[in-house]
Amino acid sequence: MSYQRNPVKAPRVSGFALKAFVNTLESGVGAPVLEKLVRDSGITQWRELPAGDAPPLQLPLPPGAPATEVQSPQEQAARAIAAQAVTPERETVGSYARAYREGGVDPVAVARRLNEAIDRLERGEARMGLFIARKPDEVLRAAEASAERLRAGRPLSVLDGVPVVLKDEVDLAGFPTTLGTRFRNQVASADSTVAARLRAAGALILGKANMNEIGINPIGLNPHHGAARNPWNRAHITGGSSSGSAAVVAAGLCPLSIGADGGGSIRIPAALCGIVGLKATWGRIPETGVPPLCWNVGHVGPMGLTVDDVAAMYSLLAGPDGKDLVSQTQPPHHLSGYERTDLMGVRLGICWPYFEDASPDVVARCKDAVRALTDAGATVVEIPAPDLNTVLWTHSCIILSEMAESMLPHSRANAADFGLDSRTNLAIGRHFRATDLIHALRHRHRLTRDLLAVMADVDVIVTPSTATTAPLIPEATLPDGESNLPVVDALMRFVREGNLTGFPALSVPAGFDRAGLPVGVQLMGRPYEEHLLLRLGRVVERATAARTPAIHVTALR
Repeated sequence: MSYQRNPVKAPRVSGFALKAFVNTLESGVGAPVLEKLVRDSGITQWRELPAGDAPPLQLPLPPGAPATEVQSPQEQAARAIAAQAVTPERETVGSYARAYREGGVDPVAVARRLNEAIDRLERGEARMGLFIARKPDEVLRAAEASAERLRAGRPLSVLDGVPVVLKDEVDLAGFPTTLGTRFRNQVASADSTVAARLRAAGALILGKANMNEIGINPIGLNPHHGAARNPWNRAHITGGSSSGSAAVVAAGLCPLSIGADGGGSIRIPAALCGIVGLKATWGRIPETGVPPLCWNVGHVGPMGLTVDDVAAMYSLLAGPDGKDLVSQTQPPHHLSGYERTDLMGVRLGICWPYFEDASPDVVARCKDAVRALTDAGATVVEIPAPDLNTVLWTHSCIILSEMAESMLPHSRANAADFGLDSRTNLAIGRHFRATDLIHALRHRHRLTRDLLAVMADVDVIVTPSTATTAPLIPEATLPDGESNLPVVDALMRFVREGNLTGFPALSVPAGFDRAGLPVGVQLMGRPYEEHLLLRLGRVVERATAARTPAIHVTALR
């Protein structure tokens, strides 16, 4: 199949026109308008595409390469941090561990500095829009307990005393999980699994990060909690939906955060904010305590300043729990071969027309990343072009149908509580037919089977993470924002396949465009081979010069 991408034909709409459009979609005459909208976008071709013998059940993922070394999650995390080259300019997890060990600073001093810095960044006209909820006094109390453990020489893990932030899509006891809405205010009575594991590791949870409302858009603008702004240039978006989770790391407030990814929502903001983001294999990190939005394509996972930081957090978070059925079917996670920089024998799958379907600066920097990998011994193997229209509609049908179902009680009661972009997407989700969803699930199975066949000949597939660097925030349209499907397509072009199939994917910084905005390169691997993605990510990272964003704070000095 030759590479082909259907152009996006939808106009850019905002203000009164967008409100009128949304009201029409939700009215009695909305059905024919919705059908024309999806038909003009290419759904007819997809509806007529046979799925062969694929049933509407996900293809069981193969177990992946077994571990060559057996280590506990704590040992794996410590090993990842030990691999770091600690530099004064980058406050990584390793930098925190060394500073605490040498006694130059303690978690209490760090917590005070960070609380003050967040207060400064979150007030006035220059507000960054990074947080939805915080409890600074609780952070100080946790820091005091951590400092006592460190003084006694009994840290809970390499993350003891290290600040982290959670996307407001995961439960944290004592905080509402708003999902970025204005109506979901019930306080969580228990921690999500990821929050519990971070607390058990001694991490300082600074608060709940801003996000795109219900994670339904990759832009990162929230009509209720404000636009999350990019620390590299606050006039630009962070990407979404884990918008605040990416920006807090880039701004130096923490070396690690938690995001969630149903359609690139970890990898897109990681790329636009110049940090690392891992969408692990589906179910690799338990979803217990993460309110269900998109059951079949959703992943929760780590975002961090460096690959080593992300590897450490992944080591501590992955692994089954008793309430997440999918996580219970996972083989043991590991970091076998993680520190190896020799990539002899590693095969990089690239479809060059697809790879080059991005802005010139993005393509150039991602080719630099490929060069770093081949210089380390990897070889490039050309692979077939993906069927982007099938991937687009299969993913869109599944994720929007599931989100529409998860939000249906409130949509029926008071649809106007949602922002306009959410209302548009939820209306499309409600418009899909039952036959469309079954058709999508069958194609999901087929696409997974086809991708496994492609990856029999390659170890990873390399693409840009996004087709563009961070676009400008449309200030005149705030707080409601706009409908801009060409931008959405540019941000999501390379990420959907990982969500559909459940394969792991890593976004790593690959440099900067001419305006100084970050570029990300994506590495997608076979199921359960996160260790290989992280290994390759370290090679790219070491070949790429790091910079500091315009808006940045320090906590260790």
